[in-house]
Amino acid sequence: MRIIKSICVVTLCVLSFNCQNDDDNTTEIMDQIPDPELTDNVEVYVGNLIDNSYTLAVENGGTKSYLLDKAGNRIKEWQFDDNLGNDLELLSEGKLLGIFKSDNPSIAFGGYGGKVKIINPDNSIDWEYEYSSEDYISHHDAELLPNGNILFIVWEKIDAIEAQANGFVTSVPIYPETLIEINPSNNQVVWQWRSFDHLIQDLDNTLLNYGSVSENPQRIDCNFDIIDNGDIMHANGLDYDDEKDVIYLSVNYYSEIWVIDHSTTTAQAATSNGGNYNKGGDLLYRFGNPSAYKNTEGTRLFYNNHFPNILEDNEPGEGNILVYNNGSNTAQSIVYELDMPNDFNLIPNANNEPNIVWSFTDPDLFHGRVSGAVRLKNGNTLIAEGDYGFWEVTTDGSIVWKYNGIGVNFWRCYSYDLDDQEILDLNLDEE
Repeated sequence: MRIIKSICVVTLCVLSFNCQNDDDNTTEIMDQIPDPELTDNVEVYVGNLIDNSYTLAVENGGTKSYLLDKAGNRIKEWQFDDNLGNDLELLSEGKLLGIFKSDNPSIAFGGYGGKVKIINPDNSIDWEYEYSSEDYISHHDAELLPNGNILFIVWEKIDAIEAQANGFVTSVPIYPETLIEINPSNNQVVWQWRSFDHLIQDLDNTLLNYGSVSENPQRIDCNFDIIDNGDIMHANGLDYDDEKDVIYLSVNYYSEIWVIDHSTTTAQAATSNGGNYNKGGDLLYRFGNPSAYKNTEGTRLFYNNHFPNILEDNEPGEGNILVYNNGSNTAQSIVYELDMPNDFNLIPNANNEPNIVWSFTDPDLFHGRVSGAVRLKNGNTLIAEGDYGFWEVTTDGSIVWKYNGIGVNFWRCYSYDLDDQEILDLNLDEE
């Protein structure tokens, strides 16, 4: 496999086209192109196999992010007044949506945020919503919904006495996960889901939420993974499927993805009835770790996980989901593409795990925190390895691009085609 430096992008695109029409002529032209040196950042570059797109590099907790081309050039860079609370995405009209860190937060676990912002192209603030107090804080991830509302993850504080009454084995406050949907036009909370409303425990029949964990996979075992500091779930990412009107929530300490019905009202979301699936706010589906609900069937896939990423209509594998398995058990990360069921069913004591469509790993691919993967238009997969940088791999597992951030820690990466509206709206030619 020839390693070709990125300055040959345009030439190689032409060669790739010519290769379909005149193999002899293309071979002669390619033989005239020397293999140039690679850079400190761009360690692998296979020009005729990469996807010619931009990578949004999101620094983990940093004060800047930037668009990279495959040559490793920073096409555009943003500087922020506040540190990132993790996620950042491009919107139309050249805007950004991101989670940022509040000043002096009362709740400050890893990945805390507190502020959700939409930032204009001139770096002015289009919208800002602070969700931080002694009792709650937004964290990790935010999503712009098709209706224009903003969905984000929240740690909700429950004091130790209330937690104990609900069956938790704890002597400290706990911080279970909540989802909040805000209408940015008036800053009103229009929808809410609380994991605290959907618990089960099998340790004490004199306390609330007592029952069989294995017989109730739609419920969350509140004592699955008791953490001393009360951060018992540590959700770290979400994605929204508008076709099914469901939310995929990555729950790191359970090593699972939870699927939640978004079609419910807030009142229904606190119960086990209502919504399109008539299950209220109970888990519609869960996968990655059957032991989290004492299921002896199915093979565990995840040992800590990040970024549930639903593949959309214009992406190869549409309807499937990409998940970054951090692989804390083996110090080996794996990117999985999984086949999502059309109908969500959780059956007690049965194999509820999805089928593996595709996966990628490498002896050099491992980070126990952050990280993620996105599908590119040509079928390749772009991977963010948090403490290294970015990999681009083909469907057969060939590594065609590697970018070393050299000391930078990355939360995630996103990819944008050069003709995507988000890129066109940046007016890069005018800069």
